[in-house]
Parts: sequence; structure tokens; C-alpha cells
Amino acid sequence: MAGKNAKLGKVLYTQEDITRRAKEICKQIDKDYEGEEVLLLGTLKGSIMWMVDIMKYLTVDTSIDFITASSYGSSSFSSGVVKITYEPNVNMYNKNVIIIEDIVDTGNTLKYLIEKLEGRGPKSIKVCSMLNKEARRKTDFKADYVGFEIDDLFVVGYGLDFDQKYRDLPYISYLDAEDVEKL
Repeated sequence: MAGKNAKLGKVLYTQEDITRRAKEICKQIDKDYEGEEVLLLGTLKGSIMWMVDIMKYLTVDTSIDFITASSYGSSSFSSGVVKITYEPNVNMYNKNVIIIEDIVDTGNTLKYLIEKLEGRGPKSIKVCSMLNKEARRKTDFKADYVGFEIDDLFVVGYGLDFDQKYRDLPYISYLDAEDVEKL
């Protein structure tokens, strides 16, 4: 079973790489929402570090809230069943909402989440994901702002976890394939 002793692969993206990409994305968001306010809706817990980077470099007016939605639990593969365990408290009516996500994998969670949030009457909903893993996509979902495209690896670090471990790594890596097979 993979724990803190699992063998990590090479570093895919350093903190500097991630910061540089966050700044580039923020320039685009600032351009897209010039003169408007945006609500950053972070998906707990994985998006926290990415959300902080996005918040630091945006110049448009922002407010924040959080939501918890998952289809993983303690598994390394999506169950396909989305569970929302924490709802945002903010009024989203006529607001520009940007969901801040750590990774788009199957797309099931975000597709479900967007459908649910549309019922709150936002002006717009976009997704800003640190990572995009097309190889596992099960829907036609595409994020509006993407930090990095990644291969079909079980990535950890910079907020991404396996069973709540590895979130604290200041870079993005992946678990060794042999360890993932044991999961």
C-alpha cells in the first residue's frame, strides 16, 4: 500500500513552473473579466495551493468560497459517483464564477458540479484547473484555463494527494507505477 514511503517519480513541475503558469493564466482572467468581479470557488482540498497562487496574481476584484465534491474517496480511480459534502454559502446569482480545480481527470465531477451550480443563476461559470489529464476523460468537458497538460500518471503534490498524503509537496510529482498497481 502506498504511504509516505511510496516511491515518487521525477518532479513534473516545480513551484517556479507553477507560479509562472499561474501568472500567465491570471493575465488572461484579468483580460476576460476587466471591470468585473469574479467569485473564485475552490474545490477542497486539492485546489488550495493552486487557488492561493491564482488569488495572489489576479488584479480583478475577487471574492472566494469553497465546495467539496469528489468521486475518488480513498481510491486511486474515480468511482463515477459524485458526492458533494460541503456547499458554498455565497449568493451566486448574476456572478462570474471561476471554479478552481486541482486536476480534470474523467470530467465527471466538474460536469456534475457545473450543472448543480447553474441552478443558482450565475452570470457565467468557468473552470481554472492546474492540471488536465485528457487520457482519462469520460465526458466532453474542457476547462477554460489550464495550467499544464499531463500524461496518465497518478500525480501528487502541490495540493494533490493519495489518501490525504503528499499534499504538502511544493512541486508536482507522481507515484511510481508499481506502487499505484498495489493501491
